[in-house]
Amino acid sequence: MSGDELSALRKRIAATRQLETVFTAMRGVAAARSREAQRSLDGARAYAGAVGETIRIALALSPDEPAARRAPTKRIVLAFCSEQGFAGPFDERVLSAATGLGADAALYVVGQRGEASAIERGLAVAWSTPMAAHAVDAPSVAERIADALYDQVARNQTTQVTVIHATPFSPANFGVVTRSLIPLDLARFPIAERGSPPILNLAPPLLLSLLAEEYVFAELCEATLLSFASENAARMQAMTSARSNVRKTLDELTARHRRARQEQITGEVVEISRTSGDFAGR
Repeated sequence: MSGDELSALRKRIAATRQLETVFTAMRGVAAARSREAQRSLDGARAYAGAVGETIRIALALSPDEPAARRAPTKRIVLAFCSEQGFAGPFDERVLSAATGLGADAALYVVGQRGEASAIERGLAVAWSTPMAAHAVDAPSVAERIADALYDQVARNQTTQVTVIHATPFSPANFGVVTRSLIPLDLARFPIAERGSPPILNLAPPLLLSLLAEEYVFAELCEATLLSFASENAARMQAMTSARSNVRKTLDELTARHRRARQEQITGEVVEISRTSGDFAGR
């Protein structure tokens, strides 16, 4: 191997080491963000629990709820996808679940990378918004989604919304959950036992309507956090695999460099010996 080829090999080794450093750093960031989202989940769930308990009390004051529902005339599928790349099969699994719900539903996508993935699959995206960059952004994302959904509900009182999001099963794996979001099924909340009635400033039906919207917002916060945690867990796994592949490549390059350097040294020794022999023969 010539000196130029050996120099090029050393440059490849240096570049591969830098790539390994990048993958390691990305894995660390993804792990930290996933843990951040997991810690925030308790707060979101506690809030949903408090709203749910209030709904139970309100139902006791309005026992005729829930009213009979009409068949939905518009269906929306809300898919929580990734904001950034390097997340392995994350978007593919979520979007596959979304397309399995039927082509007649309008597709709402959360996550810019997920929107691009949906378009690449030939799906029509009716609405989209960026995903949270940090766990603390979850309420803002949930608020944007809720505004868009209730804007549609205001136009069509029989809108049905189904949400699809990933949920972390373990630090290295995630599952995909599909659940109904709107209209909120008030039958999920057992009516509270009657006690001293609370003082109300709103009629029970209106109160229930507002509480249902608040509970939907809480569920959107939880879905955002679960998806955010899962996306970063998927990215962490992808970076672990990428780093493993880079290390194998680095080992191969280092071995090639070692052999080439040994061959170069051997060649130099042989050349020196030949030159010395020629000089001694004179």
